[in-house]
Amino acid sequence: MKVIAFNCSPRAEGNTAGFISEVLKTLESEGITTEIMQVGGEPVRGCQGCGICREKKDGRCVFDDDIINECISKMVEADGIIIGSPVYFADVSTEAKALIDRAGYVSRSNGNMFSRKVGAGVVTHRRAGSIHALDSINHLFTISDMYVVGSSYWSMGVGKAPGDHVEDLEGMGTMRRLGENMAWILKKME
Repeated sequence: MKVIAFNCSPRAEGNTAGFISEVLKTLESEGITTEIMQVGGEPVRGCQGCGICREKKDGRCVFDDDIINECISKMVEADGIIIGSPVYFADVSTEAKALIDRAGYVSRSNGNMFSRKVGAGVVTHRRAGSIHALDSINHLFTISDMYVVGSSYWSMGVGKAPGDHVEDLEGMGTMRRLGENMAWILKKME
């Protein structure tokens, strides 16, 4: 079993990465193989709605000048997918939105490539907007015929300054429980 996580924060070592890492650490302790991929801060384009992926049906976006096709390939190979994003103006980062739109369009245009995979969102916020951002991530999972994993609370944490995530004890506990729940579901699917 393998879980791929995407850090869609431009801060590769920031609070979003810290919360994702807590989930991955828990998954690894349960014998699940994990990988994290840095998407935030990379130049990515949004979906153009061109429909070429629907015509070609090759499991790829026609635009191959950024990392999104690599992300899609890793999503197809994985049993579980985590998308992590900071909250920007009460929603996900630009990179997260590009990943959601392009991966979702390619998947749906190619026989629902993510069907019956397990998905979880991880959101970091300073003060507010996290529910909407988490909902944006979950939209990809629910429209992609995936199972969405929950936790003991919404899978979000508080962090503004670097390293703040470790001070959010409830958030860190929520991430550990998210990892436990994701591992439990994945093992039931074996």
